[in-house]
Amino acid sequence: MNGQGEIGRFQDLLARKLGWGSAGNDAGRLAELLRDRAAEHGLRRDDYLTRLAARPWDAELTELIERLTITETYFFRHGEQFAALREDALPERLAARASQRILRMLSVACSSGEEAYSLAITARQARPSRDWLIDVTGVDANPQMLRKAENGWYSTWSLRETPDPVRRRWFRQADSGYWVADEIRQLVRFQRTNVAEPDDELWRPEQYDVVFCRNLLMYLTPAVVSALVERMTTALAPGGFLFLGHTDSLGSNPAGLELRRNHRSFFYRRPGGPTPQQRAAPPAPVRSTPVSPYAAPPGPPPTEFDGEQAYNRALDLLRQEQFAAALELIAAPRAAPMRPRDQLLHGVLLAQAGRLDEAVALARGLSDENGLNPDAHQLLGLCLEDGSAVAEAVGQYRLAAYLDPGFALPRMRLGQLARRQGDDRTAAGELERALELLARESEQRITLFGGGFGRIALTVLCRSELDACGVRP
Repeated sequence: MNGQGEIGRFQDLLARKLGWGSAGNDAGRLAELLRDRAAEHGLRRDDYLTRLAARPWDAELTELIERLTITETYFFRHGEQFAALREDALPERLAARASQRILRMLSVACSSGEEAYSLAITARQARPSRDWLIDVTGVDANPQMLRKAENGWYSTWSLRETPDPVRRRWFRQADSGYWVADEIRQLVRFQRTNVAEPDDELWRPEQYDVVFCRNLLMYLTPAVVSALVERMTTALAPGGFLFLGHTDSLGSNPAGLELRRNHRSFFYRRPGGPTPQQRAAPPAPVRSTPVSPYAAPPGPPPTEFDGEQAYNRALDLLRQEQFAAALELIAAPRAAPMRPRDQLLHGVLLAQAGRLDEAVALARGLSDENGLNPDAHQLLGLCLEDGSAVAEAVGQYRLAAYLDPGFALPRMRLGQLARRQGDDRTAAGELERALELLARESEQRITLFGGGFGRIALTVLCRSELDACGVRP
């Protein structure tokens, strides 16, 4: 086979295996790559192509991906798109998600992670309050780049377009570069994905509020581009936004999307959800001091017999271990329905009174109503553990810890249960984290879930359990 025929065959294999399409002026580059890879394996070019076509060869495909992709990127690249995200897309999505309080974003071809972390920072700055959950997924086919993304360290050059206030707030300078702050890293997860292949979980319908897929489509074959755009469109929530690179365009009227323009940038929106005219009022700014998710909503001063006074009194009675009196007070008839925090306290008191079936039913109801409520999962875990459903309790504690990474008490219970099961290394990891978080745990949560122990007693207990493990993570 002549050289031109080998290049054509190589192009066909790359298109079939990776969805990669090449322009006519790539022949020289592909010829060099084919020569190098065949020589690396001690094969003639024709034999190398036969081997590549014959059966799965994952290690070689990985090497080809690393050689073919352009990985240079930096934080907040193409700032006009992030301005559109910040000022147009996110206000609409925050209004649409006000009841769920969760924002999901996807970075396709995330390379070494700068784009995914930039999305997380932008969303973190825009969130209306502390109880919002931000979830950013970064996907790429290049494992070497994903390892760098997960590491979270970047050179000063990668932050060349990052505003100084953002750099100071969300990065930690060290080792002649910068680490992404932990509170941003915990919002982002990375996974290896070949966009030429389907993935039911990644492309689950209507799950993302924002998808970034920039400067990738130009490398893909038309068939893969069509399939990928369809998957991204379907995976967007109604009213969700798709941002493409400046080299990519779907035209002015793509199927299932509408074109938007602002901040010198074009982007796309899936119809549905609140329109700009229907957009809710801007959310209140984040307060400078932590606010409990169960704090009373603003309103007129409380009257003598309103729910606020009853709640505070019942909480005091719980601290004094006067469970029956507290339960009678919180369960008393009232004019307005119970708020979630009242129900949570009610469930804690039911559990303390030994009425586990009722406490479990109440906790499950809270979880069903708002699956993002970490305290409801913590209560359910405690009830299930007392009822000998330890495996399910562990799952509930993990959910509570996932939904609120600053929640110390589920970490402590996970550590204690792991130690009970003889897994000292896992126990040590959980207890170490719980010990770090206990100093910042809210008094209200300690009252609700501390089993009658105060902060100091819980800290001593946690340290004792950790020392007994005999290992440190």
